[in-house]
Amino acid sequence: MHDAFVVRDLVRADAEAALALYSELTLGPPCTAPEAFFAVLDHPGTSITGAFDQDGLVSMATLHLLPNVTWNARPYGVVENVVTRSDQRKRGFGRAVLDRLLAKAWAVDAYKVMLLTGQKRGALGFYQAVGFTQEDKHGLVIRRP
Repeated sequence: MHDAFVVRDLVRADAEAALALYSELTLGPPCTAPEAFFAVLDHPGTSITGAFDQDGLVSMATLHLLPNVTWNARPYGVVENVVTRSDQRKRGFGRAVLDRLLAKAWAVDAYKVMLLTGQKRGALGFYQAVGFTQEDKHGLVIRRP
Protein backbone atom coordinates (compact mmCIF):
# COMPACT_ATOMS: atom_id res chain seq x y z
CA MET A 1 0.00 0.00 0.00
CA HIS A 2 1.13 3.51 -0.77
CA ASP A 3 2.13 5.65 2.21
CA ALA A 4 0.65 9.08 1.56
CA PHE A 5 -2.47 9.65 -0.46
CA VAL A 6 -5.78 11.44 -0.16
CA VAL A 7 -9.22 10.08 -1.04
CA ARG A 8 -11.89 12.65 -1.84
CA ASP A 9 -14.81 13.41 -4.12
CA LEU A 10 -13.83 14.82 -7.47
CA VAL A 11 -14.83 18.34 -8.45
CA ARG A 12 -14.98 20.23 -11.74
CA ALA A 13 -11.32 21.23 -11.43
CA ASP A 14 -10.41 17.52 -11.64
CA ALA A 15 -11.90 17.16 -15.14
CA GLU A 16 -8.62 17.02 -17.07
CA ALA A 17 -7.08 14.40 -14.77
CA ALA A 18 -10.28 12.34 -14.69
CA LEU A 19 -10.68 12.35 -18.46
CA ALA A 20 -7.08 11.19 -18.82
CA LEU A 21 -7.64 8.36 -16.33
CA TYR A 22 -10.85 7.25 -18.07
CA SER A 23 -8.67 6.46 -21.08
CA GLU A 24 -7.31 3.46 -19.13
CA LEU A 25 -10.73 1.80 -19.03
CA THR A 26 -11.00 -1.11 -21.43
CA LEU A 27 -14.38 -0.51 -23.11
CA GLY A 28 -15.22 2.12 -25.65
CA PRO A 29 -13.34 5.14 -26.79
CA PRO A 30 -12.59 7.70 -24.08
CA CYS A 31 -14.52 10.94 -24.02
CA THR A 32 -12.45 14.09 -23.93
CA ALA A 33 -15.30 16.55 -23.36
CA PRO A 34 -15.28 18.07 -19.88
CA GLU A 35 -19.03 18.63 -20.25
CA ALA A 36 -19.61 14.86 -20.02
CA PHE A 37 -17.64 14.74 -16.77
CA PHE A 38 -19.57 17.75 -15.43
CA ALA A 39 -22.90 16.08 -16.30
CA VAL A 40 -21.96 13.08 -14.17
CA LEU A 41 -20.79 15.28 -11.29
CA ASP A 42 -24.01 17.31 -11.43
CA HIS A 43 -26.35 14.31 -11.54
CA PRO A 44 -28.37 13.98 -8.30
CA GLY A 45 -27.23 11.05 -6.17
CA THR A 46 -24.02 10.57 -8.14
CA SER A 47 -20.46 11.11 -7.01
CA ILE A 48 -17.02 10.31 -8.33
CA THR A 49 -14.42 9.53 -5.70
CA GLY A 50 -10.71 9.55 -6.40
CA ALA A 51 -7.40 8.73 -4.77
CA PHE A 52 -4.60 11.26 -5.20
CA ASP A 53 -0.92 10.81 -4.50
CA GLN A 54 1.86 13.37 -4.92
CA ASP A 55 1.59 12.98 -8.71
CA GLY A 56 -2.17 13.57 -8.87
CA LEU A 57 -5.21 11.40 -9.54
CA VAL A 58 -4.33 7.69 -9.61
CA SER A 59 -7.66 5.92 -9.03
CA MET A 60 -11.37 6.71 -9.21
CA ALA A 61 -14.85 5.22 -9.34
CA THR A 62 -18.40 6.48 -9.74
CA LEU A 63 -21.26 5.77 -7.32
CA HIS A 64 -24.88 6.25 -8.34
CA LEU A 65 -27.31 6.17 -5.42
CA LEU A 66 -30.83 5.53 -6.63
CA PRO A 67 -34.23 5.77 -4.95
CA ASN A 68 -36.17 2.57 -4.51
CA VAL A 69 -39.66 1.33 -3.63
CA THR A 70 -38.76 -2.09 -2.18
CA TRP A 71 -36.65 -2.74 0.91
CA ASN A 72 -38.64 -0.12 2.86
CA ALA A 73 -37.75 2.51 0.25
CA ARG A 74 -34.05 2.21 1.04
CA PRO A 75 -31.83 3.31 -1.85
CA TYR A 76 -29.39 1.11 -3.69
CA GLY A 77 -26.08 1.90 -5.30
CA VAL A 78 -24.39 1.12 -8.58
CA VAL A 79 -20.62 1.42 -8.91
CA GLU A 80 -19.28 2.11 -12.37
CA ASN A 81 -16.04 3.09 -14.10
CA VAL A 82 -13.61 1.80 -11.49
CA VAL A 83 -10.11 2.55 -12.74
CA THR A 84 -6.60 2.81 -11.33
CA ARG A 85 -3.59 3.91 -13.33
CA SER A 86 -1.91 0.77 -14.63
CA ASP A 87 1.42 1.66 -13.02
CA GLN A 88 -0.23 2.18 -9.61
CA ARG A 89 -2.32 -0.99 -9.25
CA LYS A 90 -2.03 -3.31 -6.22
CA ARG A 91 -1.01 -0.42 -3.96
CA GLY A 92 -4.31 0.20 -2.13
CA PHE A 93 -5.66 3.11 -4.13
CA GLY A 94 -8.62 1.28 -5.68
CA ARG A 95 -9.50 -0.34 -2.36
CA ALA A 96 -9.49 3.05 -0.62
CA VAL A 97 -11.77 4.52 -3.30
CA LEU A 98 -14.25 1.64 -3.07
CA ASP A 99 -14.19 1.71 0.73
CA ARG A 100 -15.14 5.38 0.62
CA LEU A 101 -17.94 4.77 -1.90
CA LEU A 102 -19.34 1.93 0.19
CA ALA A 103 -19.22 4.09 3.32
CA LYS A 104 -21.22 6.74 1.45
CA ALA A 105 -23.82 4.16 0.44
CA TRP A 106 -24.14 2.72 3.94
CA ALA A 107 -24.40 6.26 5.40
CA VAL A 108 -27.66 6.77 3.47
CA ASP A 109 -28.88 3.28 4.46
CA ALA A 110 -28.54 1.77 0.99
CA TYR A 111 -29.52 -1.88 1.17
CA LYS A 112 -27.05 -3.00 -1.51
CA VAL A 113 -24.38 -1.81 -3.90
CA MET A 114 -23.91 -3.50 -7.26
CA LEU A 115 -21.18 -3.52 -9.85
CA LEU A 116 -20.34 -5.41 -12.98
CA THR A 117 -16.83 -6.31 -14.04
CA GLY A 118 -15.72 -7.69 -17.35
CA GLN A 119 -14.51 -11.27 -17.42
CA LYS A 120 -11.42 -10.24 -19.37
CA ARG A 121 -10.35 -7.50 -16.94
CA GLY A 122 -9.15 -9.95 -14.30
CA ALA A 123 -10.52 -7.79 -11.47
CA LEU A 124 -12.99 -10.26 -9.95
CA GLY A 125 -10.61 -11.26 -7.14
CA PHE A 126 -10.05 -7.60 -6.28
CA TYR A 127 -13.78 -6.94 -5.96
CA GLN A 128 -14.26 -10.07 -3.88
CA ALA A 129 -11.46 -8.94 -1.54
CA VAL A 130 -13.34 -5.67 -1.05
CA GLY A 131 -16.44 -7.67 -0.04
CA PHE A 132 -18.52 -8.01 -3.21
CA THR A 133 -20.02 -11.46 -3.78
CA GLN A 134 -21.78 -13.18 -6.64
CA GLU A 135 -24.43 -14.66 -4.29
CA ASP A 136 -27.44 -15.89 -6.20
CA LYS A 137 -27.52 -13.09 -8.78
CA HIS A 138 -26.57 -13.04 -12.44
CA GLY A 139 -25.23 -9.89 -14.03
CA LEU A 140 -26.78 -9.33 -17.44
CA VAL A 141 -26.09 -6.61 -19.97
CA ILE A 142 -27.76 -5.59 -23.18
CA ARG A 143 -26.05 -3.14 -25.46
CA ARG A 144 -27.64 -1.08 -28.17
CA PRO A 145 -26.92 -2.63 -31.58
